[in-house]
Amino acid sequence: MAPEPVPGPAEDRPGPDDDADRPAARPAGRRRKRATTDDGAGPEGAPQPARPARDAEETDPATRARDICLRLLTGTARTRRQLADALRKREIPDEVAEEVLSRFEEVGLIDDAAFAAAWVDSRQSRRGLARRALGRELRTRGVSGDLVEAALARVDPEDEAVAARALVDRRLPATRGLETQARIRRLVAMLARRGYPEGLAFRVVREALGEEGEGFGEDW
Repeated sequence: MAPEPVPGPAEDRPGPDDDADRPAARPAGRRRKRATTDDGAGPEGAPQPARPARDAEETDPATRARDICLRLLTGTARTRRQLADALRKREIPDEVAEEVLSRFEEVGLIDDAAFAAAWVDSRQSRRGLARRALGRELRTRGVSGDLVEAALARVDPEDEAVAARALVDRRLPATRGLETQARIRRLVAMLARRGYPEGLAFRVVREALGEEGEGFGEDW
């Protein structure tokens, strides 16, 4: 039979107190926290990730101006003045705004003459507005005087009288039961708010009431 192995010296064998000298094992699943920079961006010495792209407020002013104009022009026409006002509110420098707006005019994205013509056609046919009211609306939107006059020339005086009469005919039933003078005042005031001159307004109202059988004194 092979001889049994002889145990080595006592110092070669682990003793009961040896485990106390060993470092304690870390619990499973926990890792040492890596050192980070003061701002918490990442480990010291590690390459930092690229910053996200700047938002629209930090981009080039000309790019911002073009984006603003294109958004405002989507779905509806605008005058140059309207766009300039919008750029100013967004703090686009005047020289940048002027350059961008001029370029938009060159390529036809801004056309005040076309805007004025379309405005007159739409507002006159749908709202029955007279030339005076149409001109006032165009001027408040920054259309120049010569372009306003050219657009208003599209409205024939006879067409204006027809539109006034149509407005009166629509409102006439609502005034029945009132005294004649009260009816006249209401109908004339309605036409005045739409820009019709006083002479035309009284003439149209008188014709409409006369056809309805209302009598007028000698002053009318």
